[in-house]
Amino acid sequence: MTTSVYSPRFHRTLVAMAVCTACMAAQAQTDSVTTTVDVGLGLASGDSADRALFGQYNGLRNRSSAVTLGLDYSLRKESTSTWVDLQGSNLLGETRELHLVWKNPGDWKLSADYGQLVRYDPNTVNSGMLGFGSTVPQVVAIAPGTGTDFDLKTKRTGLGLGLAKWITPALQFEFDLKNEKKEGARLSGIGLNCPSVIAPGCAANTGWAVLMLPEPIQASHSQLEARLNYAMDKLRVSLGYYGSFYRNDNGTLTASLPGALNTATNPALLGLLGSPLALAPDNQAHQLDLSGSFDFSNTTRGSFKLGRSVATQNRDFAAMGLVGAPAGSTDLGGQVTSTTGKLGLTSRPIPQLSLMADLRYENRDDQTTIGCYNVEGAAQLAAPCTFGNTNTYTNRNLPYRKTNGKVQASWSFNSDYRGTLGADRESIDHGTFTSTSAVSGISALRQKTDETTVRADLRRRMSEDVSGSIGVSSSKRTGSNWLKDNSGTGLTEVINPADPVAGLASTAVFMPSLADRKRDKIRLFSDWQASESLTLQFSAETGKDRFDTPGAYGLRDTRMSQLSVDWGYTLSDNWALNGYLSQSLQNLNQARPSAYVMAFDNKNLGVNFGVTGKVSSTFNVGGGLSFLNDRSVYAQTLDASATADSVALLAASGGLPDVVYRQTALKLFGKYTLDKASAVRVDLVHQRASMNDWAWAYEGIPFTFSDGSTLAQKQSQNVSFIGVSYSYQLP
Repeated sequence: MTTSVYSPRFHRTLVAMAVCTACMAAQAQTDSVTTTVDVGLGLASGDSADRALFGQYNGLRNRSSAVTLGLDYSLRKESTSTWVDLQGSNLLGETRELHLVWKNPGDWKLSADYGQLVRYDPNTVNSGMLGFGSTVPQVVAIAPGTGTDFDLKTKRTGLGLGLAKWITPALQFEFDLKNEKKEGARLSGIGLNCPSVIAPGCAANTGWAVLMLPEPIQASHSQLEARLNYAMDKLRVSLGYYGSFYRNDNGTLTASLPGALNTATNPALLGLLGSPLALAPDNQAHQLDLSGSFDFSNTTRGSFKLGRSVATQNRDFAAMGLVGAPAGSTDLGGQVTSTTGKLGLTSRPIPQLSLMADLRYENRDDQTTIGCYNVEGAAQLAAPCTFGNTNTYTNRNLPYRKTNGKVQASWSFNSDYRGTLGADRESIDHGTFTSTSAVSGISALRQKTDETTVRADLRRRMSEDVSGSIGVSSSKRTGSNWLKDNSGTGLTEVINPADPVAGLASTAVFMPSLADRKRDKIRLFSDWQASESLTLQFSAETGKDRFDTPGAYGLRDTRMSQLSVDWGYTLSDNWALNGYLSQSLQNLNQARPSAYVMAFDNKNLGVNFGVTGKVSSTFNVGGGLSFLNDRSVYAQTLDASATADSVALLAASGGLPDVVYRQTALKLFGKYTLDKASAVRVDLVHQRASMNDWAWAYEGIPFTFSDGSTLAQKQSQNVSFIGVSYSYQLP
């Protein structure tokens, strides 16, 4: 087993525990034992800026060397029919992994997993902030680039325990417990532009500010699953419980701000930016499910699944450090109860015909307490909501009910060709809108949508040297009448959107997920054995969405296409070539009121060429050269309602520049077998990456926040890496 510095990493505590367990088993063993140990050393060139992308997960972001240790232990005891497997990788690194399995096949199985994964953000932060990454940072205004460099990173530490026991040949019990602890800090921030209709006191003042406030992370997530499985003759049944428990030690992020920032601000704005920010609250979920299948005959099988889950979020506001809750509310009182069901039937009445039917149901009942969380002034916090005021409204329940039905028939024309026809029907009901809430950014909602899809597929099974398939599908989505928001007093059904009085404005904007949509897709796949030496796999897919809404703004249509070719060529018994070519395109055409008509195009191209070979019976070599190019293009024009300022800005700037990411990587390896028990492997990697993303930097100038903090990443990064590892199998 060869260990690489790229593999995930784990904690020494469990390493010691697992090694002791394996050693105890080895002392009592009477049968075959195999133990392999890997030791490696890796060196990387460049500084931390050159290794920002390369070192995100392998521990080489802030250091140029790494020592690796791997372990693979296996014990087979025929006398007791027990197996012990212990595998560990990169046990000395930041990211380590260990997996232990001890079992008696057909009777019981025990497993334990431990892992640690550290992820470094490729961006470097320069800031004068004090208490960086804490819940109470102090913002200090500085000149850009004169602060201290900080790294944002997160560490995940996970432990898993599993048990499986066969109570009888037909009855099995399974139990799994997982816990993951996450700590560190990740990129986040806050910004506000006054005047604002939703911020108390902001409307009377002007100014703006954007601050980077790293989110402090100190949380854990536990998952528990228990399941009882029964299988005998024609019946199979599984009864299970799943529990999820999320706990966050950090309730709020509260920043201390200076008297002035580098952008024009006012006291009201600074007060808002210094308010406590709520972090992810504690929550939990419990689910019971019952599933199974029954064979009515040798050719017909029915299946079912029923599920019921309850998710709650009732973290106390005061305990989190939050104030200003609605009168009488100490927590959100969040509760969502979900009911799911599924019925399925498959049948093959005659050898040529296969039938399938499937019906799924999901009902999500949001029972969260409604409270007045958005008010015009702080004085109204303790008073009941007064609706009809556009600045006063409550939170919103989000019920959801979906029914999905599917039927499908397949016919074998002969031993080579098989055709399939199918139809799907999906209906979604978003429930009654909470009348005291409001929406922002869109002009109308829909309660119900219905979508019908028809599809056809023709497959040719492998015959001599060619197999493949072609599939087409077409779907159409419609919905109920649009519902116009009345800002805190409910929704009004719009019978005629073009009505100048009761209809919708010409500048109305609609959600693409609720709009009428026509979707068409076609897919091709082929597997061709061109010769004894050459194999080719070809796949292609293209599709188009067309959206229809009462207005002219929003998303109008999208297109996508994908093409890939994989190939392999055998030069001889010892040498082989392989590679692939893939390209994907995505296009979105959209428009917004009084401004830009934008066409977004993304093109992704990937190419790879590889070779593997055997120089001799003891010397294997290989390598690959890959290239990736991802380009996003923003084609901008103006509609007739654009302002003079927009016209001047587009004329002066030419619009948004392209976002481009390129990566070229050369990877080579050689493995030399010293003897039956040991081998040496050498890995060489050279990676060149370049990126130009105007969202965070433009022409080498980093993004600058209102306090002078900057966020930067080296645009061209070159890294070379060499790794040497030694593998030894103990006698």
